[in-house]
Amino acid sequence: MRIVIVGCGKVGSALVEQLSAEGHDIVVIDSDKETVDGMANMYDVIGIYGNGASHPVQEEAEVSKADLLIATTSFDELNMLCCLSAKKMGAGNTIARIRNPEYFAQLDFLREELGLSMHINPEYATAGEIFRTLRFTSAQKIETFANGMIEIAEIRVTEDSVMSGLRLKDFGKVFDVKALVCAVQRVDSIFIPDGNFVLESGDKISLVAAPDQAEKIFEKIGHVRKKLRNVFIIGGSRIGFYLAQMLLSTGAGVKIIDNDDKRARYISEELPKATVILGDGTDQELLHEEGIGNADALVALTGVDEENVIISMYANYMKVEKVVAKVNRSGMLSLLDNIGLDNIVSPKLITANMIIQYVRAMKNTLGSNVETLYKIARGKAEALEFIARQASDVIGVPLKKLKTRKNLLIAGIIRGNQAIIPNGEDRILMGDRVVVVTTNTRLDDLSDILA
Repeated sequence: MRIVIVGCGKVGSALVEQLSAEGHDIVVIDSDKETVDGMANMYDVIGIYGNGASHPVQEEAEVSKADLLIATTSFDELNMLCCLSAKKMGAGNTIARIRNPEYFAQLDFLREELGLSMHINPEYATAGEIFRTLRFTSAQKIETFANGMIEIAEIRVTEDSVMSGLRLKDFGKVFDVKALVCAVQRVDSIFIPDGNFVLESGDKISLVAAPDQAEKIFEKIGHVRKKLRNVFIIGGSRIGFYLAQMLLSTGAGVKIIDNDDKRARYISEELPKATVILGDGTDQELLHEEGIGNADALVALTGVDEENVIISMYANYMKVEKVVAKVNRSGMLSLLDNIGLDNIVSPKLITANMIIQYVRAMKNTLGSNVETLYKIARGKAEALEFIARQASDVIGVPLKKLKTRKNLLIAGIIRGNQAIIPNGEDRILMGDRVVVVTTNTRLDDLSDILA
């Protein structure tokens, strides 16, 4: 597809990297010439210097021929104007990043008037991701397929866990469940394992199971889902504000610590059920005074990555059960895996992944058959959902006889209302939903899994 990306900041650059790797024709527009030149040289895309809302600039980018324009600048108004202009010029679809809560509250109106195909609020999306993470104390992340019939949960193997030293072919017997480990992250390496793979302490595994089976595993490793009663949010940013709203709606107690007097007053007025404290979230004495030792969860959302890491490390030291940190710099992510910080959120990657999912959905109308896509294992692997719509060499053949690509695993089959965690004897039938986990990219159809 031909895709025009306006704005090459954190989100825009992440999109250029991922979409160019998938073989799309990319045009980038930015008002910073050095940034444009850097993108063009690094990713072999067309770079245009100028105002993305300018008609002459959009003409130069041939927006009228674009299947999609994505506006991700720092200014909501500019993003909306870019999309409006692009739609008038004939662009097929448009996506705008819109962060201002006032605009966000009237998006139904704006979407229709501007002809938006999709809008993204990075802060709201990030808050939603954190909220889902907090609901599952034993899992770092949970994604769902086929309307929740199958889940992929990311879990850390601890030193004292029954999973440490376990051969995967014995996993189902030990836990008495139907489940499959579909990916393993070990330090900086990603494995799509077979039955002979042996788990080690420190591994982060991606586990496929039906929800009730996942619950049984959580219980056996000593983690039972429980209601959150006391959550600390360090940093009263938009993400913190949205997250507090979500938590308060469930009856959780929320304490927000922020060092900006004006922001703290605003949050206190808007969220009267939350406890808002004016202070420094890195102040150990303040955290103790406010009862960090009794917290069910702590979320570090300051504007400084290093502060969030330090706060999270201290919360881990204080045995807070669930700790989440916001980190914007991609280069830090692999480092944090090695110091025990499992629950890291990156607003730019969350936003980029949502847009990638939309792009994959668009490709369905152009012959692709990907229904759902999630990035797992720090984005180094993909979990995709296909529907077996037409006859092919994968239909009706026992899975053990299929010659599939390397680093690929058929992780789940949904047949009607039945979720199947497959073994070598199972077969894919017409109409099945099939979940595939792989480190390969650019799979457009179920038949692409074959070598």
